[in-house]
Amino acid sequence: MAILLEQTFERTLDAWVREFSDPAYRGARVQAWLFEDAAARRSAELRLSQAGVHARFFSAYKPLVHFFLDEVDVSGLAGVTVRYPVHEAAPRRRFTLEAYPLIGMLDTMEVSLEPGGPELEYAVELRYATARTEQKRVFAPNHVVTDHAGVVSLTPTGWVRVESADGKLLLDEARPTEYSRIYDTILRVVGSQPWGEVEPYFERLEVSVDLPGIERDTGYDDEVISTFEAMHEEIYFGLLEIFQRHSGRPLGNRGLQPGQIVPDVRHSEREVKLRIATEAYEPVRDVVSRSLGTPLSGVNGPLSLERIAHEMKAVGGEPFVVRSRQGRQVWGSYVRGAEPAVVISGGQHANEASGVVGALAAAHVLKARLDAHFVLIGLENPDGYALFGRLCQTNPRHMHHAARYTALGDDLAYREKAPYYELDARFKAYEMSGAQLHISLHGYPSHEWTRPLSGYLPRNFELWTVPKGFFLVMRHHPGWAGKARALIENITARLAREQPELIRFNRRQVALFRAHAQEQGFDTVNGIPVQFTESPGERVPLMLISEFPDETVYGDRFRFAQEVQTATALAAVDGYLNCVTRGGAGK
Repeated sequence: MAILLEQTFERTLDAWVREFSDPAYRGARVQAWLFEDAAARRSAELRLSQAGVHARFFSAYKPLVHFFLDEVDVSGLAGVTVRYPVHEAAPRRRFTLEAYPLIGMLDTMEVSLEPGGPELEYAVELRYATARTEQKRVFAPNHVVTDHAGVVSLTPTGWVRVESADGKLLLDEARPTEYSRIYDTILRVVGSQPWGEVEPYFERLEVSVDLPGIERDTGYDDEVISTFEAMHEEIYFGLLEIFQRHSGRPLGNRGLQPGQIVPDVRHSEREVKLRIATEAYEPVRDVVSRSLGTPLSGVNGPLSLERIAHEMKAVGGEPFVVRSRQGRQVWGSYVRGAEPAVVISGGQHANEASGVVGALAAAHVLKARLDAHFVLIGLENPDGYALFGRLCQTNPRHMHHAARYTALGDDLAYREKAPYYELDARFKAYEMSGAQLHISLHGYPSHEWTRPLSGYLPRNFELWTVPKGFFLVMRHHPGWAGKARALIENITARLAREQPELIRFNRRQVALFRAHAQEQGFDTVNGIPVQFTESPGERVPLMLISEFPDETVYGDRFRFAQEVQTATALAAVDGYLNCVTRGGAGK
């Protein structure tokens, strides 16, 4: 182990209370914005009132949503109009997405979002059933920065505004907080290390953060406002960008292999601290196949590695095993049959757990068919999956994108060179079966995904910033567009017919996405969002990717997710047989 940094930070809330408790501010009015929850902000206001200062502390993160949570009496509220900022340094939809999920939270009333001016504030009109109206202004503290990646962006920040007792403006300025100081320190320290030129640069880079913040349920669907989750996302993707630049690769490159980056962000009301260290992998032992007895149809959360091994063994066929970077087993099963072969897999991105269950459950159905011909890889990325399980012990509802990629730090489907480790399972599957269709079951965040210190929207993943229902991505080789579209038509028609709950789910989520994104940006086929892409680099002519918003859900939502994944895999197998190989119109 090598410790790169251990440091404590002063809590900004305490520093500001101490600053404005000075007798020079007695009688002043203080307004401040920072990354703290409502209880801590109210406590700070009380402490300052005892010093003779009238203070209001607000959230710098999602200020409009917090305004409605903290200050608006929605009883009797009939309608809302919000005029949002339109700033030259931000995408036009930036502030409508920052307002998410307001329209869902106020779904019993009329809500409209209208473009305003460049001022960093929302103008809000509240209309009540009594015909009373109120006009409010909600400040959105942001500043323009050029970040570590060389990108200019408009970024949420701490802010202080102070008026003297006689109304004179004493302060009105952006200020750093412990939230931004910790992030800047991480990037500076990691970016200044002599990593050399050979990837991977380390086995594991652990970044442990303890700080105050917000973890607040909005009351709408699965939406929880979490500055801790946002910090995890910033650390993970920010460090990927540091290493992308170090390697000379473009931002967003998925073939980079820096090693495993592990942010561990936890809530602390006392000491605010940061620890950065490089560590070696722990030795791993082979997993023993074990069933926990619950039928797959009743599984309401991520499966254990032991259960996945049990289900792979139960599928039968010709087993094969490859090893991951950390030495874990990647199990495959080849079931021979007379039908055209397909490959079915889950867990390429290991924090997308419903696809693992869906792949296994679909394989159990298919193995009972006389002529079924398929290869199953139930879990493609066991190293990431093990990390996902570890991170969920602390923050079970977070999306945990640090577990998305492999222990090498790359997206296994984009691996550029040997040793191929996990990717060898796909190579074996294609070689053994000759399959021309790969059904890869994925997920994406079940709630909003943000990077508030890097312009708010998740860079290179803007399409996925808020849920938009169950989504299909169809990648195909040149010349395969007709077959790809026929397959999608068949799959979506069957799902629409057999899964009416899914269509209702999609209709609701797509409507909210469209309202906040101010655009759609994708096709919809039979009530299911679809994206077609010609991808000559794919190793098979047809790559079907499912995307259910499952990061990270449990209970009925997880059961629903894995049932949809199962139904999609089966519809794809039958649709491929009917539409693509037989030229049928539908099944």
